[in-house]
Amino acid sequence: MVATQNLGYPRIGKRRELKRAVERYWSGKGTAEELASVAAEIRRANWATQLAAGIDRIPCNDFTYYDHMLDTACLWGMVPQRFGAHSPGEPVSLETYFAMARGGKDAVALEMTKWFDTNYHYLVPEFDGPQPSRCGTAVVDAFKEARAQVGAAATPVLVGPLTFVLLGKRHTKSFAAHVADLLPLYAALLADLAAAGAEWVQIDEPCLVQDRSADELALYTQAYTTLAAGSRPKIMLQTYFGSLGPNWDTVMALPVEGVGLDLVRHPGNLRDLLERGIPAGKLLGAGILNGRGVWRADLEATLGTLERIAATVGPENLVIGPSCSLLYLPHDVNLESGHDAEVLANLSFAEQRLAELRTLANGLQGGREAIAGELAADRARLAARAASAAHHLPTQQRLAALDDSAFSRPEPFSERIERQNVRLGLPAFPTTTIGSFPQSAEVRAMRAKYRTGKVTQAEYDDWVKGRIDDLVARQEAIGLDVLVHGEFERTDMVEYFGAQLGGFIVTEHGWVQSYGSRCVRPPVIVGDVYRVAPMTVETSAYAQSRTQRPMKGMLTGPVTILNWSFVREDLPRSEVALQIGLALRDEVVDLEAAGIPIVQIDEPALREGLPLRRADWPEYLDWAVRAFRLAASGVRAETQIHSHMCYSEFNDIIDAIDAMDVDVISIENSRSNDELLQAFTQNRYERLIGPGVYDVHSPRIPSVEEMAERLRRASSVLGATHLWVNPDCGLKTRGDAEVWPSLEHMVAAARELRGAIA
Repeated sequence: MVATQNLGYPRIGKRRELKRAVERYWSGKGTAEELASVAAEIRRANWATQLAAGIDRIPCNDFTYYDHMLDTACLWGMVPQRFGAHSPGEPVSLETYFAMARGGKDAVALEMTKWFDTNYHYLVPEFDGPQPSRCGTAVVDAFKEARAQVGAAATPVLVGPLTFVLLGKRHTKSFAAHVADLLPLYAALLADLAAAGAEWVQIDEPCLVQDRSADELALYTQAYTTLAAGSRPKIMLQTYFGSLGPNWDTVMALPVEGVGLDLVRHPGNLRDLLERGIPAGKLLGAGILNGRGVWRADLEATLGTLERIAATVGPENLVIGPSCSLLYLPHDVNLESGHDAEVLANLSFAEQRLAELRTLANGLQGGREAIAGELAADRARLAARAASAAHHLPTQQRLAALDDSAFSRPEPFSERIERQNVRLGLPAFPTTTIGSFPQSAEVRAMRAKYRTGKVTQAEYDDWVKGRIDDLVARQEAIGLDVLVHGEFERTDMVEYFGAQLGGFIVTEHGWVQSYGSRCVRPPVIVGDVYRVAPMTVETSAYAQSRTQRPMKGMLTGPVTILNWSFVREDLPRSEVALQIGLALRDEVVDLEAAGIPIVQIDEPALREGLPLRRADWPEYLDWAVRAFRLAASGVRAETQIHSHMCYSEFNDIIDAIDAMDVDVISIENSRSNDELLQAFTQNRYERLIGPGVYDVHSPRIPSVEEMAERLRRASSVLGATHLWVNPDCGLKTRGDAEVWPSLEHMVAAARELRGAIA
């Protein structure tokens, strides 16, 4: 019997029930008991869906209120002292848990950064706190809860000890010493899971698809030899997001019963598997369906690949599943109703991936005749899709006609900045925000009325203008130097553009978790991309007409739109990025013509999209930078181009940031305690920088002195003439009661620094 496994499931609920329950708890309108009840219902629904789909191994402990890395840190009692005393062995309280995620009254939250090359953000564990110790029984309790519903299919999921340490920060010992501290805790937990009846445990070690040193690989061998020696369930060592490459021999020799491979994201694993096989007696977890893309699998081609794999390893040694957790997909295509049936027929969300998995298992087990009907229907679907491919000839012709001049501004930065200074007339330490302002219940309600036809276009436009009027006046009143229009008309920085660009569709219920309670609806790129009409010009021009101060036009960059969308699979990503860049170029030129002096083209996902192995970086960065420069290079020297990046390891991409040739870059800096600034000093970055002076993902209001001190440190590193002053990200997720005092303090801090210079 060919077995099936799932590696993880969306945890926000089909209609974002978890988001609402968590935010009610944060606001004081909901109790901890109510939150726990909603969470339990989501888990039950997820398990029931997987059980009904015939999945043989169903994950548990993959659910979290906020983040699985935060859960692991709390499991081991790794609570930094700034969040208050924590008794070893005691479960971390819900209050402390959320303080670590969001910040407390006087405590900065854990740093947040991207989970490998996804748009999911994880909280970075800190290793300079108390000695790790087992705190509570959450993992065993989660297994018992799942086992009561799905029986022996329940499979606990753990973040592996080496990945956990590798992705942490503030290490006070050697890598080996930190792993040694954790191994007895992991061993005891595995023993408890075995005693509770767990037959298998999934241990995630995605760091094995990255470049690893010989010492690190040796430590993997030592660590899993230690874990294998105790009483435990069978271990499925799960890797994903890439290929093992040179780590193959080490991983295959580990004393575990199974190894899971991603056979979708990179061809290396499949090539090595078919050439080398796997060790005798070891189970292969074949990640054959895309856990990060929404296009339905080609059943016939995928089954052919599985048949080759089964012939290599033996069907008795094979369990098939998605390439990674289904966390990165929406719940269910069947919730969608606003698009052509032919488009929806080609999409596969989490529930549909389960059905595809069961079909493939049946075909592998019973032969192609067992699924002849499904294969015939899929061939017809693919033929219909090929016949109706959305080509846009003008896009293709314009790209073919581009020469090198389209990818660079003719004047060097030194000349541009002189003209921009004359035009803008800004003081030292100019203050601004990243773009968005709070999306209150009133804002969301008005957008919903507009979307459902309860207000007319004219009524909605008047409402947007009224919000802009109020925001412009309030920004002027507190003394901000460069203003924004607030983005009240935008639901999300990528979805908003996807809804207006040709070649995209936007779903109704295609929500995925970005971090905590923050959910996004990635648009789906279904054809060639082009600008149908100006998207932001009218709104930006109106906002500029309401003030004498400079107004920023706000755009999302081509690489971020690409990386935060579900991308078509029939073109190289590089070509799709250039199509988006060309569409945005038209928008930038029109913003300049409308009198907008500053255009901000945000690229927070540039670093996120880096391939997981360094050898593959140059190719990606080359086309990513070209796409950005195509978007930004059509304007005159006196028009200032900004970009924003957040939660990135800037040392990895500093040369690419330099090559983007922006005039001003704003970066996340507050959670990393100024560590990220070192990348810009070590590489002698010459352009202007706005290092975020406070954390917008925390409800705390920083003091004037806190922000002034951060600016003083930044000045000592970068030089006062290079600095802009801004929060570390957009403000849409905060409330007015937090935003305006924080901005007033920020303006006061900037004025304090100006006075010191004077």
